[in-house]
Amino acid sequence: MTNETIFMNRELSWLKFNERVLEEAESEKNPLCERLTFASIYQSNLDEFFMVRVGSLIDQMLVSKNVRENKTGMTAKEQIQAILARVAKLNRRKDAVYENLMDEVAQAGIRLVDFRKIGKKEGKYLEQYFDAEIAPLISPIVVGKRQPFPFLKNKSIYAVVVLEKKNGKEKLGIIPCSSGVFPRLVQVPGEEETYMLAEELILHFIAKVFKGYFVKAKSLIRVTRNADIDADALYDEDLDYRDFMEEVIKKRKRLLPVRLEFSRELDGDIVDKICEHLDLDSKYVFRGSSPLDLSFVFQIQDSLRNHPELFYEKRVPQKSVQIDSKRPILEQIKEKDKLLSYPYESIRPFLDMLSEAANDDEVVSIKMTLYRVAKQSKVVEALIDAAENGKDVLVLVELKARFDEENNIEWSRRLEEAGCTVIYGLDGYKVHSKLCLITKKSNGKIEYYTQIGTGNYNEKTARLYTDLSLMTYDQEIGEEAAAIFQALFMGEAVRVSKKLLVAPHCLQNRLLDMIEEEIRHAKKGEEAYIGVKINSLTDKKLIDKLVEASQAGVKIELVVRGICCLIPGVEGYTENIRIISIVGRFLEHSRIYIFGKEERQKVYIGSADWMTRNTVRRVEVAVPVEDPDLKLRLNEMFITMLSDNVQARELNSNGKYRRLQPGEETPLNSQEFFYERAYEAAENQDRSKAVLHAEEI
Repeated sequence: MTNETIFMNRELSWLKFNERVLEEAESEKNPLCERLTFASIYQSNLDEFFMVRVGSLIDQMLVSKNVRENKTGMTAKEQIQAILARVAKLNRRKDAVYENLMDEVAQAGIRLVDFRKIGKKEGKYLEQYFDAEIAPLISPIVVGKRQPFPFLKNKSIYAVVVLEKKNGKEKLGIIPCSSGVFPRLVQVPGEEETYMLAEELILHFIAKVFKGYFVKAKSLIRVTRNADIDADALYDEDLDYRDFMEEVIKKRKRLLPVRLEFSRELDGDIVDKICEHLDLDSKYVFRGSSPLDLSFVFQIQDSLRNHPELFYEKRVPQKSVQIDSKRPILEQIKEKDKLLSYPYESIRPFLDMLSEAANDDEVVSIKMTLYRVAKQSKVVEALIDAAENGKDVLVLVELKARFDEENNIEWSRRLEEAGCTVIYGLDGYKVHSKLCLITKKSNGKIEYYTQIGTGNYNEKTARLYTDLSLMTYDQEIGEEAAAIFQALFMGEAVRVSKKLLVAPHCLQNRLLDMIEEEIRHAKKGEEAYIGVKINSLTDKKLIDKLVEASQAGVKIELVVRGICCLIPGVEGYTENIRIISIVGRFLEHSRIYIFGKEERQKVYIGSADWMTRNTVRRVEVAVPVEDPDLKLRLNEMFITMLSDNVQARELNSNGKYRRLQPGEETPLNSQEFFYERAYEAAENQDRSKAVLHAEEI
């Protein structure tokens, strides 16, 4: 057996995930405007991939040329070569998808045009518009001895032009097109709703800007910069950490380019010259026919809101039938554990719990880990209220939450000003756990109410991501949560836990032990089972153990949305493993771990994917779900996801994903199924209440 037989490279696996996103943009099963969203997500995903993963590989290639990754044995250089070849193919496919989508958008009544598709009258209007509204606001640069090549901002669009003087000498002209001072979409007068991209307008009339020159060639360009900066390696203990992170963010904006995109064909010498200015190898250059930034599609969607058939059916998170909104929520949690499933159920009960705790005289403290929060966060507002009401509020704000640092820095200031105690994570470890502990002192007795989830405390993503949130009165769990917070506030990570799985010291080893337990049962000829739902699978130790379990006869079912470095169905190694990926309307984000069947079954939900960065390099928490009703509910959810034959793709033994088809079976879209169930449950509850009310009257 070679590594290639059962292992897949992490980066190439991620590109397969983004390909599945692109397939959703292609799929005519999806409404037109939603397909536009998937095309935009494909692009923004790829941007981040280059900024983080390719950036990291380039750094590695420079520093550790001979280091090989531990699954397929590829060097950084080999990985980059494979990535660039794959991205070139995917981008050609993206260009074709975009063209088809815009044809359909035109049929829906909105045209996006260039100068080949408009008449003289429209052309004259656009020239006047350019002269009056854009030309006064742009800042052209001619690169020369006195004017060096400008700094090109990350992901900003620039018009670049090759200029020839009368003496035959060539110069480069550059104009920023992403200033934000003029609209991206410029409306063209006419019968239909017609637009042109501002950068296309600038490029067309660029000769009017650079008078006295002959325009030899022109294109739009966009640079992607490395964002992989190791904050911990740079940190000086004498510095204020929050101020330091603000400086890190500034530095990131100026890191070296890792990709250059062109919208037009330019002479190779010119491309080389631009690459030389950017200190970028020409192999990182991509040319495409679609716009360099697709974020404008959301504006097009706004113009089509009066066509509901072009969008998904509107779905609203429903109230949980487990919760009586007229009773104190802490009281209800004390009676029985509660499990919320987003976005199908509303985050409201959790927000109510925080608000109630903030105003409860018996509550002495609220402790919480914050990773990503909403821009207008009701969670943070509740914590501020609690602090202002005299509660002891201790918050760990992770300032290294990539691309959310600025938001977190601002909220950390607000929390401190309100009287909360704020810390910023641990040396060398990101705190990614979703942990909240409310402590009450009732009749002289300490009581813990603990919430542990799979998703961030973010009201916006709770409507877009699938996540789970457990609220429990289990005092053992509360005590362990208290120990975690105590360790964090002392700058440490817990080394011992009984019920909770806590990375970096008490998660990977415990998962390995539970897999080993299933192996022992299988070897005895007993039923052995492992079911896992995660976003990514890359941890080599866990993968090797899953292979061992498969070889022992353990039945393994995995729902892995994104990166998956394990190839199932390989005879003699992984034939007892089935892997599917669900990419749909909502981002699959929940994590569920199931070990065993029937009475010995253990079920956990948690914040950790099965990636080395999660299992040994972050603080993560997973919690056992012990209430029989909630265990049953999670099992049913997991089985439903495994039965999805509309949005699921199955990973085959050849390393390729195959979209599942209903065939003779009833079509099952698991996400839509869960929403239907949530609506039905809420309606049935309302109906029951109405009947009871009528009887009382």
